[in-house]
Amino acid sequence: MGGGQRRTTQNQTTSSASSSCWSHFWSSALRTKPLGSPLEVAVRTNSGDGLVRRLGMFDLILLGVGASIGAGIFVVTGTVAHDAGPGVTISFILAGVSCVLNALCYAELASRFPAVVGGAYLYTYTAFNELTAFLVFAQLMLDYHIGAASIARSLASYVVTILELFPIFKENIPDWIGHGGQKFLGGAISINVLAPVLLVLLTVILCRGVGESAAVNSFMTATKVIIVIIVIFAGAFEVDTSNWTPFAPDGFKPILTGATVVFFAYVGFDAVANSAEESKRPQRDLPIGIIGSLLICITLYIGVCLVITGMLPYYLLGEDAPLANAFTSKGLKFVSILISVGAVAGLTTTLLVGLYVQSRLYLGLGRDGLLPSVFARVHPRCHTPIHSQVWVGIVAAALAGLFNVHILSHILSVGSLTGYSVVAACVVALRLKDKASSQVSSSTWREGVICLLIVACGGFSAGLCYRFSVSIVFLVVAVVVAILAMGALCFRQVYADLPGFSCPGVPIVPATCIFFNMFLFAQIHHEAWVRFVILCIITVGIYAFYGQYHVDPSSEETIIYHRMSGEERFITNAASHH
Repeated sequence: MGGGQRRTTQNQTTSSASSSCWSHFWSSALRTKPLGSPLEVAVRTNSGDGLVRRLGMFDLILLGVGASIGAGIFVVTGTVAHDAGPGVTISFILAGVSCVLNALCYAELASRFPAVVGGAYLYTYTAFNELTAFLVFAQLMLDYHIGAASIARSLASYVVTILELFPIFKENIPDWIGHGGQKFLGGAISINVLAPVLLVLLTVILCRGVGESAAVNSFMTATKVIIVIIVIFAGAFEVDTSNWTPFAPDGFKPILTGATVVFFAYVGFDAVANSAEESKRPQRDLPIGIIGSLLICITLYIGVCLVITGMLPYYLLGEDAPLANAFTSKGLKFVSILISVGAVAGLTTTLLVGLYVQSRLYLGLGRDGLLPSVFARVHPRCHTPIHSQVWVGIVAAALAGLFNVHILSHILSVGSLTGYSVVAACVVALRLKDKASSQVSSSTWREGVICLLIVACGGFSAGLCYRFSVSIVFLVVAVVVAILAMGALCFRQVYADLPGFSCPGVPIVPATCIFFNMFLFAQIHHEAWVRFVILCIITVGIYAFYGQYHVDPSSEETIIYHRMSGEERFITNAASHH
């Protein structure tokens, strides 16, 4: 009898312990970051020094352009034109319009939130919950880590190409220094020395201060943009308009497919949102920086598309270096050299901004307790998160120096699409309110979120139907279901009007963003879907065993973000006063 009672008591204890763990997990996972009243203007940090505000409007625009335009402008334009013909211009316009809609969502949140680091992670934490924010961070961070390593390898290759223009270096630089890499273990290990060296140099620049890194970015971005403009004008004199006929040789489908490919050429404008804590006038300048940089990129891409398809018939464009080949065929070899210099400048700025954004995201999570507090420390003299920056540099250098990360490129872009979709959903979720009051009830909010999920599922289903050429009936059904969900968002919900910059057409514009982003999600490589699921499972595990126990909303070391009225927002280090 006694043994039976003990076993029953043990089972009850085990059961209550597991239910207690489960309830603690959910209560933690569903926490949100509170937004106080406009009069509350306190941000508490666990570091003795904050970041310093040095970035003006022009710096932010150059930051966005630097992040978006890499060597791809000289390659992807011709690669897609090879399939879509001169209609590649329409591909870039369609993708550009989609990105502008996403940028409007980012711009509203960037102007609405306090000027602190976090970007998409911060917006998700406030609009939805802690676990979703951590999942968004993980997806973005894997993109950034692999992307930085891949870009570093490409940059090393271009640097070697330029060095080989000098006779002393020609054919004297071994593969293990820059070109490709020295392969071991059947190609599993690929040694590259120059890529980590370049990453170390950029990490040192970023550690020295945002002023120094902004100056380097501004110089390199200006160089890159000037070279692109020279290429456009030099090519304009070689254009034969007969090459633009037929404009869409294989119909509209290759143009639409091309739009899904070139969408990722614009990715990068969201980097501006992560510089909020270092912007001089964030409420005014962040929206201008985000949208302004994107409009510049769209203009440059369209100019290059018109030139490259006008210089040569689309079917003669090469796969690897289409723009350089086009100019060489016209006897303009010097332009090909310029393109290599532009590619180096472009890749340098893309890499620099990518490393910068990663460190600021780590800083935000370190402050919140989701990652170890070492990531939250800011250097008192340089005013940069040196520990986060060095960690980011080490990860990128290890990946770039030891592995051929180009083969992982097909699992990239998941983070960007995830981040863009969630940010669009945040705009709707934070604007929702009840018809009778300025607050939002849980049932109203839940209905709005369900409608957004239906729009997302409709976009993904339509994308699958398009990708696998399923009957048009299924595609139409998916689109109609998404439109009905948008209708419910329009007519069954009420939205608050906000001071400052507001995204127009809420909820239609954010819902359209979600639909198109999920449509694109269905087009990417199936291995990227597997990566999405596996990383989500790993992230939930890290949160369950570490994150949920180290985030304490009542702690003096947890940052609390508050919505503010007025042009300027400021940070008071309340922690230092305790």
